[in-house]
Amino acid sequence: MPVKILQPFFTAKGWAPFKFQQETWSAYLAGNSGLLHAPTGLGKTLAVYLGPLADSLQHPADGCRILWITPLRALATDTLRALREPLESLAPHLTAEARTGDTPAALRARLRKKLPHTFVTTPESLSLMLTHGDTREKLSQLRCVIVDEWHELLGTKRGVQTELCLARLRAWLPQLRTWGLSATLGNLTQARDTLIPSRSVGVPPASLPLTISADLSKQITIETLIPKEIDRFPWSGHIGTRLAPQVVRHIEKAATTLLFTNTRSQTEIWFQELLSLKPEWQDRLAMHHGSLDRTERDRAENGLRDGSLKCVVCTSSLDLGVDFSPVDQVIQVGSPKGIARLLQRAGRSGHQPGKTSRILCVPSNALELVEFAAARDAAQARHIESRPPLRKPLDVLVQHLVTCAIGEPFLPDEMRGEIRSTRAYHDLTDDEWQWSLGFISSGGKALAAYPRYQKVRVENGRYTVDDKRLILQHRLSIGTISSDPAVVIRFANGHTLGTVEESFIAGIKTGGHLIFSGRHLTLVRFHQRTATVKPAGKTTKGRIAIWGGAKMPLSTELTHAIAQRLKEGSTGILPVSSAETPAPKTLPPAPEMAAIAPILDIQRRWSRLPSDDTLLIEFTRSKEGEHLFLFPFAGRLVHEGLGTLVAYRIGRENSQSIQATQNDYGFSLTAKRGLVLDEQSLRRHLSPDNLLEDLIACMNTAELARRNFREIARVSGLILQQPPGRQDRSRRELQSSATLLFEVLQRYDPENLLLHQSEREILEKQLEYTRLHQVIQNLTQRPFHLVETEHLTPMAFPLWADRLQSTLVAADAATRLADMLEELNVAADSIRPAPQKAIVTEDPSKPAPKPYHLKPIRRRHGF
Repeated sequence: MPVKILQPFFTAKGWAPFKFQQETWSAYLAGNSGLLHAPTGLGKTLAVYLGPLADSLQHPADGCRILWITPLRALATDTLRALREPLESLAPHLTAEARTGDTPAALRARLRKKLPHTFVTTPESLSLMLTHGDTREKLSQLRCVIVDEWHELLGTKRGVQTELCLARLRAWLPQLRTWGLSATLGNLTQARDTLIPSRSVGVPPASLPLTISADLSKQITIETLIPKEIDRFPWSGHIGTRLAPQVVRHIEKAATTLLFTNTRSQTEIWFQELLSLKPEWQDRLAMHHGSLDRTERDRAENGLRDGSLKCVVCTSSLDLGVDFSPVDQVIQVGSPKGIARLLQRAGRSGHQPGKTSRILCVPSNALELVEFAAARDAAQARHIESRPPLRKPLDVLVQHLVTCAIGEPFLPDEMRGEIRSTRAYHDLTDDEWQWSLGFISSGGKALAAYPRYQKVRVENGRYTVDDKRLILQHRLSIGTISSDPAVVIRFANGHTLGTVEESFIAGIKTGGHLIFSGRHLTLVRFHQRTATVKPAGKTTKGRIAIWGGAKMPLSTELTHAIAQRLKEGSTGILPVSSAETPAPKTLPPAPEMAAIAPILDIQRRWSRLPSDDTLLIEFTRSKEGEHLFLFPFAGRLVHEGLGTLVAYRIGRENSQSIQATQNDYGFSLTAKRGLVLDEQSLRRHLSPDNLLEDLIACMNTAELARRNFREIARVSGLILQQPPGRQDRSRRELQSSATLLFEVLQRYDPENLLLHQSEREILEKQLEYTRLHQVIQNLTQRPFHLVETEHLTPMAFPLWADRLQSTLVAADAATRLADMLEELNVAADSIRPAPQKAIVTEDPSKPAPKPYHLKPIRRRHGF
């Protein structure tokens, strides 16, 4: 029995294995693959690792026996530490090493010669291994592949890349077992079948994959820092630093805190804000995000492990897996945008069995109080987001085919069976397969005359690559992560701080100031992708480093929970049902809803509270003209598509110029005239008839697809990264090359499947077309509530403010906002507020000394 073999490790630790751990060990030793689902901090790593380790102890053999795939480089070091611990106790003769983008060159060279018993790597590094002809031999003793944090890879091209690599390994090793780890995911069965498809080569019917769920409940406490003063007409786009003094007090109470933000720029800003309030924390504050240099990230991670740091301000780079046991508090700044993300971050505290995980939510504007209350509702009801897997991204497929041809020439029929064994390509057609082979061998119909696109040649029926230059270029291009070209930030002495995007650094003149990695810097020189900097002295000015990326939309599950909270107003009575709790359950009143009650009271008096089972439509007039506000509660991306679609359809009828603005709750339309509050015409404009054709016409999807094609061209190998030693091409040059290729393919090869993929991706990425179609179908069944208001309501004001800020210069927008806020507050003051039933303080467990105060006019950034 595995427990007997593993008992010395548990005895030395004074632990007793959980039932789900023993169940996972037994399932592995019985020959099964599977997916393990358990809350963070309950011992998932030991559950999936000790079974394969017990097998190695029972059946010793040289070579690599266990391959561990991690989605983030930041997890590799901590994963190694966790895996080496049982090795030292049970098998000190066995080794564990990692190979990622952060691995030193000397260790990489050593790993190229011989792999350890346990090998930790990323999907990109595994793909790189497949380009070497001796990889099959080096992995000949492999018995198990473990994919950590599978939910993070699922639904992405990196996840598809992982699927393809696993298919290659299973073709080599039919008895290979695969196990995945997932902490927070709604579609577990689909996730398992994507990682371990039952049609995989060598999977016998008796060994179909399993799903094992821990029956241990992880106690998670979600609290909200409620501000003492709240604007009656808040809007989004803030960073919440007005609450920094209160956040500092909470940090002071805890031993170690992780403070999460949603963007790297926000991380830099909050670090500076905390440091300005507590300069004595200079050596006890740190920062962590993906653009910082490895040494900077190591400092933060090591400080968390040994407890020497008071607080680390971070992004999602510390979301996953890393075990920082000393962390006893997590703070989330701004809306988490999803329930799974909130639970994942909460699990960073109390990261041990039996410990309670706590997270303190800090709103950046008053409406986010509703989002935090709703997230708690959904988390308690276990309404967790699903991540649907991707289907047939052909750019990833052709990259993988070249990878395989470099490492080991393949026969097309054998490779087709291997590819179709994956969930992503199980319905790959013969035409798509033949196109893929033609693309890698000739470049396709339009590019056949250019040798550089003829990467693979056919020899004795096998597809192979033997051009050393092409092999080098391909190895440099392996991967599916795309971003603005990176510029290294470095001191003159060679010490590297990290990377920023070229578009940011190009906007700073020599001698100009910037803030990066928590430091105030002066730009000395920018040359060949390197920005040389020096400390800026005592200056407090400088541009905060910014990175590209769209705003995260609210998940469907969270928007539904928000709509339910708003529907119930400030009473806190929310009917919740789920598979675990099928009967309606009444939740206690939420302190967040009590705090925002006066705002909801104004909304109710001037209009009505929105919900997602009706459609609230408001009409009002201002100096800018007429405004329609619609609140479908479907998320930012869907509202972008809906707003543009309705504006196009109305404008097509009355030839008016209409501007659309969107947020996560709804969208607005603004025009000088021509907008009407008429249900019949609005239903016609929200009809699903000719939906795709009208979207293509109004969104200029051809231009969007052209821009998106650059990333597809890079992944598929049409655009290659430059070899070391040569100056990288700028982003403009890359886009120019991609645009030229796009136009050539459109003209001479319009049926090119990469063009079609680009169009499909832009519809899903830009508009969430599938979800949009479902929403617009649902809207046809909803009752409409049409309200003409004299003033902008609290729900409409954020949309109006966003439109104003996007169309006017900052000074003019600020003046207009102040005028409108004064007008709205005067109107609100004329209404006697409803009696406040509950008074809630920053700490809900303590009695409140006084009620909330609503600020009459916004004067400062934030609340």
